[in-house]
Amino acid sequence: MRRIPDGDEPATGNDVGPASPLVGPHGSADLTSRGSTAMSGDKAPSGRNAWIAPLLMMLLLQTTSAFLNQFLATMAPVLGPEFGWSQNAVGYLVATGMAGSIAFLMCGSPLVHGVGPIRAVQIGLGLGAFGIALLPLPLSVAPFMASLLIGLAYGPATPAGSDVLQRYAPARHRSLIFSIKQAGVPLGGAAAGLILPSIAAAAGWRAALVFAAGAVVATVAVAQTVRGRIDAGRDGARHLRLERFFSVENIRRPFAALWAGRQLPRLSVAGACLAMNQGAWNAFFVTYLVSGLGLSVQRAGAIFAIMQACGIAGRILLGWVSDRIGSGVVAVRMVAATSALTSVVIAGSAPDWPFWLLALLAAAAGLTVYGWNGVQLAEIARRAPRHLVGEASAGGTVLVFLGFTAGPTIFASILSLTGRFDWAYLTVAVLPAFAFLLLVRISSDPPDPMGSS
Repeated sequence: MRRIPDGDEPATGNDVGPASPLVGPHGSADLTSRGSTAMSGDKAPSGRNAWIAPLLMMLLLQTTSAFLNQFLATMAPVLGPEFGWSQNAVGYLVATGMAGSIAFLMCGSPLVHGVGPIRAVQIGLGLGAFGIALLPLPLSVAPFMASLLIGLAYGPATPAGSDVLQRYAPARHRSLIFSIKQAGVPLGGAAAGLILPSIAAAAGWRAALVFAAGAVVATVAVAQTVRGRIDAGRDGARHLRLERFFSVENIRRPFAALWAGRQLPRLSVAGACLAMNQGAWNAFFVTYLVSGLGLSVQRAGAIFAIMQACGIAGRILLGWVSDRIGSGVVAVRMVAATSALTSVVIAGSAPDWPFWLLALLAAAAGLTVYGWNGVQLAEIARRAPRHLVGEASAGGTVLVFLGFTAGPTIFASILSLTGRFDWAYLTVAVLPAFAFLLLVRISSDPPDPMGSS
């Protein structure tokens, strides 16, 4: 059995981090050998602090990707009247974006391997900026094309970040380091909620589009300063043929890996249910605050930013708690129960609620609705067979992304049928409650040391 680094020793390319949703080195996973990474031949620098720069860079890239991904959700109250969107249209647009992210997660691994993780995210962000540029076009398909490209832009951040951090992160702190990187998701959402509506109110929606595109360009430029070092192990000799992306093996392996470990399917389905609820909150919270409760776009954006900011703290806090109590399953159970309760409470909100109460509820949602993802991914990796950690993480992440896609669609459908936000929120509250029931049936004991529990 290969040795697992401990203490502050950096992980090598053969050590898979707790949230490494990667497929095999040739675009497909090997279900009979140890898990692989995008640059398995690389070794990270051996200095004690060599992980800091890669972590900061992946946090920046994750934050910008999330900022771009939240563009339509936060700008919907402004863009909707401009382009004639209905109230529930944002749900379908967000779902389209998630479909783009899923497409990359299932098929895009050869890009990460071939050009390197940093370059893969840079390419993705470029696609997202192009998507934003499509929005002003007088075409009915323009919003959906923009959503799809923004979703593709968001896709590379997770596998690329996992590839980089599993090589650089010290094993003793790897869960916390991965949680910090994942905190870039709500951090980007908070930035979108605070900045974009304010720019739109002061200078118009076109200025918000220009700012978002500028943020992408700046991030790509900063990433270029470290790209040569971090992407040094890329397989530049491999041709990125189209069939490599869409091969059956490349698509099938992550799902097959989920059935190789006990309790992994149930844990993954629970994550999908939690993701459906979170996806609905992401897509409709600002719209509900404006259309349902009568808040201004700026105040709604501020509340959305509070929720996202507390999501940052929630992810890191839950990761710390799960390490202290020794069970990620117990931690996610608590979040599932409180997430369901939070959705029930928002369903009962009313226009006469004061701003501070809505802000408090948004903070609670950040801690509960948003707090589970990093720990759930780490628990999948911990319970997977040692040689299939990357593949099982990929399969679980695909189910989570499917949940992010389905949640806004379900919410939009209920809203379209009933015209009532409260019924839509009560419907999605059932999903984390079901996740709790699934998690109760999963053992909270630490997994087998060989990773085959």
